[in-house]
Amino acid sequence: MKFTLVTLTAALSVVSASPLAGRKDAATPAKLTTEPAKPAPTGAAYDWSEGWKASFPIHVSCNATLKRQLSDALGEAVELAQHARNHLLRFGDKSEFKKKYFGNGSTAESVGWFDRITAADKSAMLFRCDDPDRNCATQNNWAGHWRGKNASEETVICRRSFEVRRPLNSVCNLGYTVAGSPLNTIWAVDLLHRLLHVPTISEKVVDHYADDYTSVLELAKKDPSKSAIDSNALQYFAIDVYAYDIAAPGVGCTGEPAKDAKKEKEPKATTSAAPTPTQSAKKECHTHADGVEHCV
Repeated sequence: MKFTLVTLTAALSVVSASPLAGRKDAATPAKLTTEPAKPAPTGAAYDWSEGWKASFPIHVSCNATLKRQLSDALGEAVELAQHARNHLLRFGDKSEFKKKYFGNGSTAESVGWFDRITAADKSAMLFRCDDPDRNCATQNNWAGHWRGKNASEETVICRRSFEVRRPLNSVCNLGYTVAGSPLNTIWAVDLLHRLLHVPTISEKVVDHYADDYTSVLELAKKDPSKSAIDSNALQYFAIDVYAYDIAAPGVGCTGEPAKDAKKEKEPKATTSAAPTPTQSAKKECHTHADGVEHCV
């Protein structure tokens, strides 16, 4: 009993001899609880680019041959848009082509449209080779059309496109000029036009404000804010800089605009002005979502 009491007394004296012991015990919680750190998100949990489809979906109605041909043409349309964007990024306001087609407006907007053609998510879009609206079958000489209210993200490519459109490597060849040849001669340019109808690309902003080469140049001088959102201005710029920078470097093939067709066909007082079937067959038309028919 004495040994136990002495031992306890000695232990208490040791504890009281340390001035920090009591203070430390008072400051320490009776029980420490710690939660394990939450793991950082992994790629499997979040991938910002998941579902991003920069390529163009093509409907099963395009057989293997048509799909290959259309894929090549769409690839050339992207190539055309990429170079148009790069030209603007390289030269900016110093580019004579920029001044010619977009006036004194900012390059940012036109760069953006070309970039959307190149890299925007196109998973909602669809190119098809059948004829669900019967326009290829019933409309004279149509080479394709945007489906508008029927399916605003879809574009139909009629057989005529596969038969008559020219590849991008024929620019500045076989008499082709930017100003003098029909704008849709080169399939890549024609596809730029069709892409700029689709809301995924145009965001319902790009429209038609100028009808031909001459009016595109006039628009750039009078209302450059419209030029940057004019479908034809974007197309003409893209093919003109491609011709000058790539097809025929430092030379290009801008050419001169064809004479006004109306003036050429203006009859004398004693002759008939009725157009021939061959003349009317050269016109290609499509209908916009608002019902307006656009012919080129």
